[in-house]
Amino acid sequence: MASLILAGSEGGPGIRAAEEVLRAGGSALDAVEAGIRPVEADPGVRSVGLGGSPNLLGGMQCDSAIMEGAGRLSGAVAAVGNCLHVISLARQVMQRLPHVLLAGEGAERFARECGLATEPPLSHEAAKEHVKWLSGLGLDASGVEEPRPLAPLSWPGARPDIARGTTILLVRDGKGRMAGGTSTTGWAWKYPGRLGDSPVIGAGLYVDERYGAAACTHTGEMTIRAGTARLAVALLQQGHSVRDACRLALEDLRSLEGGYLGPVFLHLMSAAGEICVAANDLEGTVARYFAGEVGSVQECVPLRFP
Repeated sequence: MASLILAGSEGGPGIRAAEEVLRAGGSALDAVEAGIRPVEADPGVRSVGLGGSPNLLGGMQCDSAIMEGAGRLSGAVAAVGNCLHVISLARQVMQRLPHVLLAGEGAERFARECGLATEPPLSHEAAKEHVKWLSGLGLDASGVEEPRPLAPLSWPGARPDIARGTTILLVRDGKGRMAGGTSTTGWAWKYPGRLGDSPVIGAGLYVDERYGAAACTHTGEMTIRAGTARLAVALLQQGHSVRDACRLALEDLRSLEGGYLGPVFLHLMSAAGEICVAANDLEGTVARYFAGEVGSVQECVPLRFP
């Protein structure tokens, strides 16, 4: 059985590492972790790890999830400020704790226990961009201190052209095992404590190797409400093709009313190895993904539904 890789628009820097694991006979789970770590360490990726943007207060909050498709074991971390490789921390949650999701101070303590704690992964460039962003709002760092309300300041960053991507990686190895992972710093200049769908199993990531694997990027507020990743895999279970499953899952988002609505990218791989990536809106986004067998991964353009 051929090993397959499906990575989102930010996943390019990690494809070679994932391929090396699979060539050596490693598992899909190992390939996912290995393939996401280089993205987290790449300062050129502006929505993940070292290149990511801080929240409104200038603090870094990294989120990640990992899931294997045999037993649907999962681990996730959220709002972590002291760990660059949160994909590895999420895997440690899955393998060492009775929990699935750790957040905030608890996740940071666990990072120290696991030897994964680092300095806050805030690059000099991202820090400068934060100062520039506040300046554009007529503020400096003191202008966002309490008791000033931050809610009105969170809306200017809710634009498709503002960094809000996630790195996702879905893998099927040579034995048919499937796994998936996500990692992100979330929306640039978000309200402190905001979580998107990346660490939420069933919203931003879902893997069941009987049927397939799905991951979402961009407007996590929507996929959390709709359970989009889980829905896409359930549609495969019902016998739909990957193309129809993507279309139906994205059409389901049209029924959402109120709240913030925006672009959603859905990445889907069936257990049989069929792949589809589609979005409900491509405007103002980086419209690409990477997919293929080991050694022949290609850059592709997603579909748009509806």
